[in-house]
Amino acid sequence: MRLEDIKHIGVLGGGVMGGGIAQIMTAIAGYQVTVRDLTQQILDDTQAEIEDNKWGVKRAVERGKLGFDQAIRALNQVNYTLELADLADCDLIIEAVPERLELKQQVFKELDGIAKEDCIFASNTSGFVIAEIAQDVSAERKKKFVGMHFSNPVPVMRMLEVISTDESDPEVAEICKAVGEASGRAVCMVKDKAGTYGFILNRVFAAAAREAKQIVDDGLASPEDVDKAMITGRNWPAAFFGSRGGIGKKW
Repeated sequence: MRLEDIKHIGVLGGGVMGGGIAQIMTAIAGYQVTVRDLTQQILDDTQAEIEDNKWGVKRAVERGKLGFDQAIRALNQVNYTLELADLADCDLIIEAVPERLELKQQVFKELDGIAKEDCIFASNTSGFVIAEIAQDVSAERKKKFVGMHFSNPVPVMRMLEVISTDESDPEVAEICKAVGEASGRAVCMVKDKAGTYGFILNRVFAAAAREAKQIVDDGLASPEDVDKAMITGRNWPAAFFGSRGGIGKKW
């Protein structure tokens, strides 16, 4: 499998995350995309998310981020399905189902028997070890299994972590990096490690959040002042205790 062989991307799981991934993969990268979920209502909501939410395709046209013809082409390149078998032709499948390890393991086990031999599997998890998610797929599929952790909201947040296991083929990780870059992401390469959590983004944030809570618990500063320090001193758009970047305008 080479980058130029990636034509059709499957997104397993709709909603806000799955819809955002589908949106950037078609509107920016230009791929054919198939979104699969369990109910028609979820698929309808995902389609609405892609087309008309705050960061959707229509708003992108209004903001001058997408041309009208480009937007129409993108919307026509997304298919929605209830059938797992409709992902059989995909070259890359990105999983975005709820964060339950057993669920992720089960859907990848099912996909392993459906997807074509050279299809790449990727999980959008932010909380599980990738090798554990991949434990029930074949040995050959493990070579084509990585993490692709996007940040929410996907159309706005440019970060993508590509996570390689000890069994991942390095070329597969590089293909996923290139796919991410084609969709406008800034790609960070990460190694999978048993017993760890959160890769780069969530580990650093969790450590900072623990320290912020300790500062408040120790009576050293109020939650509002901790947030103010991070928003105005480190330019974090949202801090730990509910403050938003806009509030900095009053300070």
